[in-house]
Amino acid sequence: MSKLKELQDRSGSVCELCSTTEDLLVYDIPESPNVGLDSSILVCSTCKEQIEDPSKMNPNHWRCLNDSMWSQVTGVQVMAWRILTRLRSEGWPQDLLDMLYLDDDIIKWAQATGEGDDQSDILKHIDSNGAILQAGDNVVLIKDLNVKGANFTAKRGTAVRNISLVYDNAEHIEGKVSGQHIVILTKFVKKS
Repeated sequence: MSKLKELQDRSGSVCELCSTTEDLLVYDIPESPNVGLDSSILVCSTCKEQIEDPSKMNPNHWRCLNDSMWSQVTGVQVMAWRILTRLRSEGWPQDLLDMLYLDDDIIKWAQATGEGDDQSDILKHIDSNGAILQAGDNVVLIKDLNVKGANFTAKRGTAVRNISLVYDNAEHIEGKVSGQHIVILTKFVKKS
């Protein structure tokens, strides 16, 4: 019996994610620790296209995961978690993720593609031109800044060498100006 036929029997000939009955295809789940039927699900062409090309994601299409995330099929659970994680900034997917319970080995499989790595949690220090600042960079002030507590003005064009990043605030960097260690807002500097 072919894999497609076995998946059709398992799913009742419907997409295991959105339950449509048209254009059904076998989708092999990336980074699967399993082999055979347990490493694949039956999906429609719309679901497959959106899974493979995140730029084509239509959040409203995935409201179907409210039902399919409760599937007993491990692969469906993994794909539901990955898609909800990808869409969590929409609001409602985060609510579904909060309700979804997966065993540790299933979560490990779901996270294997890096889908759960939240890049937005990583602070990025960005200068006035949008360049990412890193510790040790040199910057130039783009505005005269009154330095509180030191009673001097750091003039526009002043170079600040070997900056350090404030680890808990993406809008602040630290550096020495006129021998004083000061905190500077990133919007007032440009990377040199």
